[in-house]
Amino acid sequence: MPRPTHRSRHRRRVKKRTPGGRNVVHYERRKPDVPKCAICGKPLHGKSAFVSHDSRKGKERKYYGYICASCYRKLIIKKLVERSM
Repeated sequence: MPRPTHRSRHRRRVKKRTPGGRNVVHYERRKPDVPKCAICGKPLHGKSAFVSHDSRKGKERKYYGYICASCYRKLIIKKLVERSM
């Protein structure tokens, strides 16, 4: 019987067949999801789902890691149009 901490839903259940022929349930960590753009939902380039320290890299532009480059470009154009009026 696995520990109660492993039986929670934050671990995924994987059914395995042992060499002895028994079917058992293993509890594995869930894989992190790929980071997506907050506006359009496309996967972000240059951001890894598995490495958490990627958020410290690439601070060369505002909203890095939250919105994609195309949405960022649209946002800048929208702000420039508002200022010119």
